[in-house]
Amino acid sequence: MKKLSTLFVFILLLKITTIMAQEQKARILVLIHSDNGGTYELAKEIASGIESSGSASAIIKQVKESPNAKLKNIPVAAVDELPSYDGIVFGSPVYFGNISTGMSEFLSKTVNLWTNHALEGMPAAVFMSAGSGAGKELALQAFWNSLAVHGMVLVSNGIRGYENMNKTIPQGNSVLGITSMASLKDVERPTKDERILAELQGRNFAKTALALKGTFTKKATAAIPVSDDINSILKQKNITLPQVPKPAGNYKPFVRSGNLIFINQVALKDGKILYPGKLGVEVNEQQVKEATKATMLNVIAVLKEAVGGDLNKVKQCVQLTGIFNTKDDYTKHADLMNAASDLTVEVFGEKGKHARATLGASSIPVNSSVEIQAVFEVE
Repeated sequence: MKKLSTLFVFILLLKITTIMAQEQKARILVLIHSDNGGTYELAKEIASGIESSGSASAIIKQVKESPNAKLKNIPVAAVDELPSYDGIVFGSPVYFGNISTGMSEFLSKTVNLWTNHALEGMPAAVFMSAGSGAGKELALQAFWNSLAVHGMVLVSNGIRGYENMNKTIPQGNSVLGITSMASLKDVERPTKDERILAELQGRNFAKTALALKGTFTKKATAAIPVSDDINSILKQKNITLPQVPKPAGNYKPFVRSGNLIFINQVALKDGKILYPGKLGVEVNEQQVKEATKATMLNVIAVLKEAVGGDLNKVKQCVQLTGIFNTKDDYTKHADLMNAASDLTVEVFGEKGKHARATLGASSIPVNSSVEIQAVFEVE
């Protein structure tokens, strides 16, 4: 019995130590806009450098959803989450000597952060995928100017790594931040050296972020006005609702009974079923989670039509039921359904919290991997 007690105390201490170690780490966001994947490739090297010492963790997110297959699984960042990090590394393609349109649009939504001093004192760095290299310094400086307005601590790359570069080919090094000559096809891009420089930039930035961790106040997060307008929330969080799917039979997309709206949807996206098939056979868990999110977006799109285009009339998400096309021995239905629940709460806040049921089925109509039944209370 004494041995069991000692083992229990040891395990408890180990868990406490692990939690404390995680809290001491610097939490760094690598925030990108990428067109063809070049910026994302650099972001992965930056993230690797950030995490190399074990003193920091890196989270890669993008500013908007991308149709590029390489980028579609990267989560989209919300503007109001930026103050929660200990540092942010921004990455973008070069557009005519400036930051990309996608990144510029995202930064234009940070006015509330600026007026509430939410990012002041937080370390920041930049990197870019620079095409031919023309205008890269102008673009990097434009990036720095935007972040300086927020009062962020700008961490330069300096000349670290330059001495070991292959100087017989054009490289994208810059003292302001790593770049890659993405459109020059003489060698694979990013080059080996550009990747090394990106990794070094991540290492250097992690040291600065860890040193500054706790020196700036994150109080501004709570001070930022939170809009109750659902349309504003959708825009702020870069959530685009699809067109309402047309019924495939003699039924309606929704039915209203009193103040309740009843909706059923499957994983239809752009006129096709997203990741059709049975989990564990044709599709994996990550694909089913994406299909679940797409299905919930369809539900919200139908709901918007049901309330005449004004989602502010939604009083409560009452019930969500997720039905998944799974094998008989599958038991993690709840994990799959979290994609729908999290999206609902992200859009509707407290009004989005709901009762929930999840179950498996041997098949689902049109070979969808998921179907969601939803009940909402409205005005």
